[in-house]
Amino acid sequence: MAETKREGITPSQTVGPFFAYGLTPTGRYEWNDAFTNNLVTSDATGERIRIEGQVFDGDGKPVPDCMLEIWQADAQGRFVDPKDSRALPNTKFRGFGRCGTGANGEYAFDTIKPGPVPGPGGKPQAPHILVAIFARGMLLHNYTRIYLDGEAANAADPVLALVPADRRATLIAKRKADGNPVYTFDIRLQGDNETVFFDV
Repeated sequence: MAETKREGITPSQTVGPFFAYGLTPTGRYEWNDAFTNNLVTSDATGERIRIEGQVFDGDGKPVPDCMLEIWQADAQGRFVDPKDSRALPNTKFRGFGRCGTGANGEYAFDTIKPGPVPGPGGKPQAPHILVAIFARGMLLHNYTRIYLDGEAANAADPVLALVPADRRATLIAKRKADGNPVYTFDIRLQGDNETVFFDV
């Protein structure tokens, strides 16, 4: 009996988005909810913060079907990675989160304020959060960083120093003035005030 050839294209051959299976915290799928936008764990030390914002396309319109991934160090600047010998093996804080955007392109992450981490040549980097952006019309995802407003270490950060001075503001999350530990960080995929993305 000859095998029937299936016609059509697969997700890997199209632009997407196909993010629903990667956003499991809703419990809609029959596997563990491995990823969430709340990175805070019971044993995590440090200041709890919230990063929130919107994702906009080149026309300034919200992107409602985008997916963001973040990864970061803990409050002491340690990564949960076998290559980071400073990491505590018993911590529940994984430093990785995933969030889809809502109807108005909105997203939010609850996490711990990261500590400084070693950079090139051992020079310390300012506290930051790494971001990957997946969106419709993008064959490859973009990478950027979120730096936190008011950090003195931003001035000496070796990566931030590579960015032209007039573009650095696109990488800095602004802390809200109401006293709550909430930072606003909008991502603009193209156009005016496009977020700086990195080639990694």
